[in-house]
Amino acid sequence: MEFDCLQSTEFSQNLIKKSAIGIDIVDPNPKSNSKEISNPDFVTNTKSEFGKGENFKGKLKLKLKKGIKASATGLNQSSGSGDVVDVVRRSITDLPPALISEILNCLDPKDLGIVSCVSLILRGLASEHHAWKGFYDERWGLPEAHVAALESGAGDRVTDDKSWKEIFVEREFRSKTFMGRYSMDVLYGHTEAVRTVFLLASAKLIFTSGYDTVVRMWNMEDGLSIASCRPLGCTIRAVAADRRLLVAGGTDGFIHCWRAAEDLPHLFDLKGSRNQNTEVRLWGHDGPVTSLALDLTRIYSGSWDTTVRVWDRHSMKCTVVLRHSDWVWGLVPHDTTVVSTSGSDLYVWDTNSGTLESIVPNAHVGNAYALARSHSGDFAFTGGEDGSIHMYEIVRDSYMIEALHVATWDPHSGPVHSLAFEFPWLVSASSDGKLALIDVRKLVQTSERVLRKRASKANNSGKVNAEPPQRMLHGYKNNLYSVDIGADRIVCGGEEGVVRIWNFTEALEIERRVRASRGVRLENRMRRRKLQTELNSKGGRSDQCSVAAKKNSVPCIWPRGGKTKA
Repeated sequence: MEFDCLQSTEFSQNLIKKSAIGIDIVDPNPKSNSKEISNPDFVTNTKSEFGKGENFKGKLKLKLKKGIKASATGLNQSSGSGDVVDVVRRSITDLPPALISEILNCLDPKDLGIVSCVSLILRGLASEHHAWKGFYDERWGLPEAHVAALESGAGDRVTDDKSWKEIFVEREFRSKTFMGRYSMDVLYGHTEAVRTVFLLASAKLIFTSGYDTVVRMWNMEDGLSIASCRPLGCTIRAVAADRRLLVAGGTDGFIHCWRAAEDLPHLFDLKGSRNQNTEVRLWGHDGPVTSLALDLTRIYSGSWDTTVRVWDRHSMKCTVVLRHSDWVWGLVPHDTTVVSTSGSDLYVWDTNSGTLESIVPNAHVGNAYALARSHSGDFAFTGGEDGSIHMYEIVRDSYMIEALHVATWDPHSGPVHSLAFEFPWLVSASSDGKLALIDVRKLVQTSERVLRKRASKANNSGKVNAEPPQRMLHGYKNNLYSVDIGADRIVCGGEEGVVRIWNFTEALEIERRVRASRGVRLENRMRRRKLQTELNSKGGRSDQCSVAAKKNSVPCIWPRGGKTKA
């Protein structure tokens, strides 16, 4: 923030008499237009260059130029260019807390954490600042428990009595464990290939389905099968869920919905044995449903009939139809926009008006099978038949929405069938039987101006190659069709008919132990350093005494004739 002093500034005599702050002002151009501020009672004592003391009474000349940042309640200035002036300065902590909070709101998480280490006052303001909630929401979305508390009228508070900074740091720490040690669990139950997997981390549930027409629900912690629905009569290619609704899309063109039951710990009664009113089937598509998504008020479905349909969750009626030029492979909504892939193209739609905002033609060579999007909606990721992965930034201007190409990866030797994103990790599943983990933290945090330059370079050169994936996971010999990531687990399904889970809980515990031992070592090192400092200070005083004794000692002078006998 910059505060510009006006060309004509008037100070009252009472303001000048207050000796609370001083301003250092350097005027490189003494002939510039300026105003003189005079105070006949103001006295300054200075020493000239030759050491003579002089008292000046009369006018105090203060030259102010436009662009000088200053805030003052008293003035103290020397008369010569070589004079030394003692001034009292104010710091940012003297500002009102509300203004400091607005300033801190402009920082990123790293800088805000550094600010909290400056002083106790800034620690309190920076640690409990509401910006941490915004950081968390932008990266991962608000926790389900917190959203439920808001909906029930409990207020805007963290239900587990932790500050938003603590919750943010814990989640950030957990996201780094995907580079550590893992264990693999294999879930058996499907009789044919698994086409879709969905991880509902907030409820610790996994939903899977495929060619055997059955939707299965698994416990994320122990990997045990909880329940399975009756056969739905066709291949299930898409599943999506939250804590209130579970939807599955079939190749017959329907969407099967299960509403959550209040008295069930695992939310959904897939067998339908308790209440038949919990199941609803929606018809509207003329082809197989290939992708599904949910938000708080709507259901989104994409199909090979070249349309994306938007359904109202309350009335279960279709409200908007978005028509494409080819089969729809994937879709991800955010706020009032939805991004979809159709054929080899990438589309950006406005769901309120149903208009096409932007299109990226021929994003891939062949079909664009996979699509993912950051929780903030600013970045979209596509995977295609050519084995490449593209990253786009969704930029909203005042009149239009544009998709800018940011980066490209080529980690696979076969088509990319599925993508999943949880900050900062992008996970891809391919027909080559491998999973690629890509850290996009640096690309996401790059400024928009740099991204625009990179996008223009990409348009000229064809593509921008980013760093290779940080990790490759193996475990399958056949095609991988679907992948999802959440908490500290990665779930994948493929042609083998089994569901594999990469569990990074062990890496999380190891990292916690390493951090605890590192903290103990640091504490011991600081204790030893403090003890050594005390010993050095004591030893320094004794050495000074011995030196002083040597200086004050009287030398013994012997006669020339030698030593005298007593």
